[in-house]
Amino acid sequence: VTTLFISDLHLDEKRPDISEHFHTFLETKATKAEALYILGDLFESWIGDDDPNTHYKKIKEALKNVVNSGIPIFFMHGNRDFLIGNQFSQETGIQLLKDPHIMKLYGFKILLSHGDIYCTNDQQYQQKREVTRSSKWKSEILQKTLKERRIIAEQARLESLEHNKIISEEISDVSHSEIEQAFQNSGVQIMIHGHTHRPKIHSLVVNNKNVKRVVLGDWYDQG
Repeated sequence: VTTLFISDLHLDEKRPDISEHFHTFLETKATKAEALYILGDLFESWIGDDDPNTHYKKIKEALKNVVNSGIPIFFMHGNRDFLIGNQFSQETGIQLLKDPHIMKLYGFKILLSHGDIYCTNDQQYQQKREVTRSSKWKSEILQKTLKERRIIAEQARLESLEHNKIISEEISDVSHSEIEQAFQNSGVQIMIHGHTHRPKIHSLVVNNKNVKRVVLGDWYDQG
C-alpha cells in the first residue's frame, strides 16, 4: 500500500496535456493508493471557488471520484492557489491542511509543506506573501468581479516570472538555516515539500540525527 505526495502541477487550460496526465494519474496510480497528498500549486492560478471555468470543473469531478472511491485526498495551499477554500473542499471532498503539517506515517514523523515559507532569502517574496495571505487581503480580492480577479492573477503570475528571472538560485531556493530550524522545532525525521521545482532527496544531520528532506518536482518539466 502506498501514500502518494505530489505538488506543483500548475494545471491550466492553456496546458491541457498536463491536465490529461493528471486525469490519468487519478484513474490509475491514485486508485491504488492509501491516500493522496497535494502539497500546493495544483493550479497555475485560482481566483476563487466561484470561478465557473469548465476546465476546472472536470478536475474537481475527477478529485471527487477518487474521494468517493474511499481514498482520502489532502490539499495544502501553494503560492498560486491559496484562494482555494471551503466550497472547493465541499465540492471535491478533499481535506484542507495547514502549512506546515506534521503527521505520522509508516512509523516516521513527517513534516509536510508547500515549501515557500522556507525561502526566506527572498525577502521581497516573503513580504508579498505576508500581505496576500492575510484574511483582509483575501476578503477584498474575493469581493471583486471574476474579470477583475483574472486580470490581477495574470499580472501576479507575470510579475512572479519576471522576479524569478532576476534573482539567483540561492535566493529562490529554501534557506538551509530555516530548514534546519524546522527539523529542530518539529522533531521530524522526514520533510516533504515542493515549490522550488528542484526534485531531490537531501540527507542531513540535525542534532546528531540523520534526517531527509524530500523535494517534489513540478509537472511542467519533471512530471
